[in-house]
Amino acid sequence: MNNHLLYLMTVMIWGSTWIAINYQLGDVALEASITYRFALAAFILFLFAKVTQLPLRFSLKQHVLFVAFGICLFGLNYLLLYSAQQHINSALACIAFSTLMIMNIVNARIFYNTKITKQVYVGGAFGLFGIVTLFWPQLTDITLGAATLLGLGLCLLGTFLASIGNMLSINNQKNNIPIVAANAWGMLYGAMFTGLTVIIQGKQFSFSFEVAYVSSLIYLSLFGSVIAFGCYLTLMTRIGAHKTSYANILFPAIAVLISTVVEGFHWSEYTVIGLIFILLGNLVVLTKVRFIPRLFANKISARGR
Repeated sequence: MNNHLLYLMTVMIWGSTWIAINYQLGDVALEASITYRFALAAFILFLFAKVTQLPLRFSLKQHVLFVAFGICLFGLNYLLLYSAQQHINSALACIAFSTLMIMNIVNARIFYNTKITKQVYVGGAFGLFGIVTLFWPQLTDITLGAATLLGLGLCLLGTFLASIGNMLSINNQKNNIPIVAANAWGMLYGAMFTGLTVIIQGKQFSFSFEVAYVSSLIYLSLFGSVIAFGCYLTLMTRIGAHKTSYANILFPAIAVLISTVVEGFHWSEYTVIGLIFILLGNLVVLTKVRFIPRLFANKISARGR
C-alpha cells in the first residue's frame, strides 16, 4: 500500500473505534475486554504469519524487546488511558493523548537523531490549537482538583508509554523484523500483561455474548488492532514517527464527523474553527507546501532587521 492509503486507513479506523469501545463498557471488566481484544488480534496475526510463512522464531533478546513493546503499546498504555477517563472527561483525555506527536518528535530525536523540519512544528502547533478549540466548551466545565490532576497525569504517562512503544516498533523494523510478527508477539505479551492485572485485582474473566459486545470486540481486534496498528507502525518507518503521529490529532476530527451522522452532534463555531486548524495542520505536516514556514521565517528575519 502507498503511504496515503495507509494514513487514510489509520485515521478512518481509529476515528471510528470510539463507537465500538462504547459497546465494550458494561458488565465485563475493562481489563478483561482489553485482554480479549489483543489476544484475538495476536491470534489473527499469528495465523496470518503462519499461512504466509513469515518467520516467528526470534532470539531471547528480541523477545525481551517484544515484551517491552507489547506492555508499552498494547498493555499499560491502554490501562492507564482507560483509568484516566474515570477522573477526567474524554475531551481532556483526548487533548492529553494528542501530545503523543510532541513526545514522538522528542523521542525520535533522542533515539534515532531524527531531524524535524520547521514545517512539522508549525503544522503540529496548528493541530494542537485545533484540538483545544474543538473541545473548548467541554474544557470550560473542568474543575482543576486532585482528581483532575490524577487523571491528567495517568493520561500523559500512558501517552508517554505509547511513544516508547512507537520507538520500539521502529527499532524492530530497522532490525528487519516483519511488522506482522513483531505485532503478533507484542500483542500477545500485551494481552498477557493485562490478563495478569485482572487476576491481581481479583476481577473476573467474564464475557458477554450480546451481539453488540461480540461484534465490537471483533471490530476492535481485527480493524482497530490488526489493521490500524499495522498501517500506523509501518508508516512510522516510512515517513517518520513525527509525521505519522499527527494522525492522533485527526482521530477526534473523524469522530466528530461520525458523531454528527450517528448521534446528531450539533456543530458550533468552536467545531468549525477547530476542524479548520486541524486540517490545515495536517496539510502543512504531510505535504510539501512550505509557504507557511517561509512566511514565519520571513517575519522573524524582518524583526531581526
